[in-house]
Amino acid sequence: MRADTDLIQSMFDSAMDDLYAVDKSKANASKDGREWNIIFKNTYDVLHALTESFIQFDKIKAKTHECLFAYLCEKHPELDFDWKTLDNMRLARNGSVYYGRPATYETWKLFELQFKLYIDALKKSVENKLKNTK
Repeated sequence: MRADTDLIQSMFDSAMDDLYAVDKSKANASKDGREWNIIFKNTYDVLHALTESFIQFDKIKAKTHECLFAYLCEKHPELDFDWKTLDNMRLARNGSVYYGRPATYETWKLFELQFKLYIDALKKSVENKLKNTK
């Protein structure tokens, strides 16, 4: 059974639309603004969506974000993603969503480089896999 490339493409396109919106938001954000919480959560959502689309090639659907990232690190060491970093991103996002601890500019800066590296790697990997399955 082949991976559902139409689903993967749709998930990928949606993540790219969200990433575009994040980039526009960052350009207009002030360091002390409350918009960093939204920027952080939306960037995390892009990472999550790209990870979901990537593991669709393995025909896997994870039940939780923690399982998703654990699977990615365990089954795809070629990506060289750090479990602790991914889990810290997840915990910061959960703090914002569930525990009233909004992400700040400082929170964003802690993870900005890793977000970029991980999103870029997943974007490239999904694009290549889609190209090679058509």
